[in-house]
Amino acid sequence: MKIVFQHQSSLIDMSFTVREYLQPHFTSPFHFHDSYELIYIAKSFGKLYSANNIVNFTEGEVYLMGSGFAHCFHNDKAFIQSGDTAHAIVAFFKEDFMGKDFFNKGELTKIKDLLNRSAYGIKITNVQEKVKSSFHEMVASKGMDTLVILLDLLNKLSNLPKENFYSINSPTIKPSVNFNDSRKLELVVQYVVENFKDDLDNKKAASLACLNEAAFCRYFKRRTEKTFSQFVNYVRISHATSMLLKEEMSIANICFECGFNNISYFNRQFKEIIGQTPLEYRKAFVYADGDIKAAANELQ
Repeated sequence: MKIVFQHQSSLIDMSFTVREYLQPHFTSPFHFHDSYELIYIAKSFGKLYSANNIVNFTEGEVYLMGSGFAHCFHNDKAFIQSGDTAHAIVAFFKEDFMGKDFFNKGELTKIKDLLNRSAYGIKITNVQEKVKSSFHEMVASKGMDTLVILLDLLNKLSNLPKENFYSINSPTIKPSVNFNDSRKLELVVQYVVENFKDDLDNKKAASLACLNEAAFCRYFKRRTEKTFSQFVNYVRISHATSMLLKEEMSIANICFECGFNNISYFNRQFKEIIGQTPLEYRKAFVYADGDIKAAANELQ
């Protein structure tokens, strides 16, 4: 499973869009958007994966993801085997969907703070009774009515007590990326996610951005808060986290399959980005579910 940039084409002519998902289980790959993503889990449970954390998700919770926050909702086997239908309602909206300075107004500072915190991904709990009807009304409404409901939802969420909020990624690590109206950056990111198994260098990436290498390095670091090589490793490690869920693959094979050619370097990068070694990660998030029988022969 690779990281995929999912562009919301419907946002080209509209300031926001609302979608309802009904499917046997969630199928989106590890992905990010260039817009905010407000998600209501109407029915489903499983795990939410980001590059730096894994959290359980369940019915009635709300998630707010900032632009560029890479994530994936993955249903547990128990849900898939239950035969239930996964149901989610999602609102996508740009940072300036109400105008450039709208949320800078004093009475809207709580909403602005909420949107700023979404750079790390936010899980919001114990809110089902407060927001359930609003999300369903948003699906059924049109035009200005939908916009009013969305703003009301953001206001309700921004006024919740702090114990309702859980930051998915640590504020000391900012994995999200600002991809606003940046076709150049989109091309570079797409190049990385499609070719991360190969040797990647600045020269090819710079040519895609129509910049010389020095200018490209400055541009990429300014826009992503990462060097190009750091971002490549981020994509590779994110890919590795999903591969570690597969029983048949050893950690050594995953290392090479993800584009690394040195196991020690792979382990160091994994620990730096995820906070655990690959084996610790597999034990914590896979063995606990009973999906893998033993780890005696795994490489550390």
